Amino acid sequence: MKIAVIKTGGKQYLVTEGMQFKIEKIKGEKGEMVAFDKVLMVGDDKGKEMELGQPVVAGVKVHAEILLQAHERTVRVVKYKAKTRQHKVYGNRQQYTKIKIMAIGGDGVAKKAPTSAKAPADKPAKKTEEKTETVKKTETKKPVLKKEAVKKTTTKK
Repeated sequence: MKIAVIKTGGKQYLVTEGMQFKIEKIKGEKGEMVAFDKVLMVGDDKGKEMELGQPVVAGVKVHAEILLQAHERTVRVVKYKAKTRQHKVYGNRQQYTKIKIMAIGGDGVAKKAPTSAKAPADKPAKKTEEKTETVKKTETKKPVLKKEAVKKTTTKK
């Protein structure tokens, strides 16, 4: 079995054929094939044959299939400063791509057409309903009359 180290999304991954894992989001849709050309090392799993790149191995690509494009769970980040009543909460849903390694080596697997494209005649077109907006009338409020404060008089002694 072949192993390889690929670089994508600023990270390095040790991969084998048939392996499924998540990487930083890359362009492509579900079912498309992608090729990683930044292969840092290629070898067998027993370590008998190994080829290191300087920085990449020339002419070697790792071919993979995109299984999923999705978002991670929300990560909450809290900024807090004690004794000053300052706090701020941020949320982030990181995008990722789940891939499956199909081949390690030269040209590898032929490019596969996306399987998600179906004939439009299979399903009737959905009808879109127009939404009517209701405008609430705001009642005009009477201005509140403020009473003048009564000034106290002080006597001089």
